Amino acid sequence: MKRIRSVYLDTSVISALFDDRTPERKRFTEEFWRNLENYRVCVSTVVKEEINAVSEELRERMMDKISGFEILESTVEVKNLAEEYIRRIIFPERYKSDAIHVAVAVVNDIDFLISWNFKHLVKVKTRRMVNLVNEISGYPTIEIIAPPEL
Repeated sequence: MKRIRSVYLDTSVISALFDDRTPERKRFTEEFWRNLENYRVCVSTVVKEEINAVSEELRERMMDKISGFEILESTVEVKNLAEEYIRRIIFPERYKSDAIHVAVAVVNDIDFLISWNFKHLVKVKTRRMVNLVNEISGYPTIEIIAPPEL
């Protein structure tokens, strides 16, 4: 039996569906969204917290988009791994939520973390450093990619 591949969506992917400031990114995200039925799709309690910080109208639309997805918890194990990423200077302390997004996906053995965050997540250096820490710590590797790459 073929294993269904899994994806973790960070908040930037969900918000891109409603962001008219970047039409091309919005179009890529809409195309990506249509292909999600082939994957186990996950978000986390961190994503829900970030969505709760936006305007009420946008919050309702974003929550509707993730309503059928699996919600992964931010456990002590997740927090410890995120702290290790920060300790190793993969993510600055002030962007701890990025470290938590990655740690949630890694601890839950997700195949792909999908993001539009090119500053801290979707970068060769970040992928390499995260996967080095994962291997040292006994966790699986993960692909951190933008929606068009899936």
